[in-house]
Amino acid sequence: MNKLMMALVLVVSVSSQAALNFDSDVPAAIKTQMIEDLNFVSQLTGNGQTPFHKAIFSAVDGKTYQTFFDTRITSVGVDSCGGGAAVACVQPFFDPNKMWLTDNFIKFSHPQIARLMVVFHEARHSESNNGNWMHASCPRPFLDSNGKDMKSIWTGAKLEGQPACDITQNGSYGSSTIMLKNISRFCTNCSDKVKMDADIYAADQLNRISRPAVKQAMIADFATP
Repeated sequence: MNKLMMALVLVVSVSSQAALNFDSDVPAAIKTQMIEDLNFVSQLTGNGQTPFHKAIFSAVDGKTYQTFFDTRITSVGVDSCGGGAAVACVQPFFDPNKMWLTDNFIKFSHPQIARLMVVFHEARHSESNNGNWMHASCPRPFLDSNGKDMKSIWTGAKLEGQPACDITQNGSYGSSTIMLKNISRFCTNCSDKVKMDADIYAADQLNRISRPAVKQAMIADFATP
């Protein structure tokens, strides 16, 4: 009986990502890590959501997030994604449902919720019916509230003038920011550490919204009772 129960637990733990194919050059540790991350997010529960989150994802709910991802990304490979500070990418002209990881995703250590931010960001890019939510160029200069250069929280690369911003809350930066902010606020089975990390990375990604009116609308959305 114990062996049967162990087998059932194993099936449950991997079933959510059974259809996700990994190229042979994806490091085994990264493959395992990604499967664990996606299984984690598939088990989240929540007690509410903001209007922007409802419009993109529906509820703060693991099965909802799982469906969102599984219907957009079916395979994972390794690529330079044009080099530079890229962490991951989707190449819609090649395969809009394949996500590519760069060395920057592999070599930098970030919290689990930050890794999920990246993969859900890329999942949004798979939407060919929405023009793949192409990025906008960040402003010149691109400064934070302290007058310092805005830099990638992942790699530390300077973002000024780079195609690394959004002008809509519905894009990849906007949607992943909304997801993290809602997890921080409404997740009922997240640890305090997960909620804190979600809030930190959401606050950083909010700065990627370069259109002031959209940024203010997102701030108002996050404060919705």
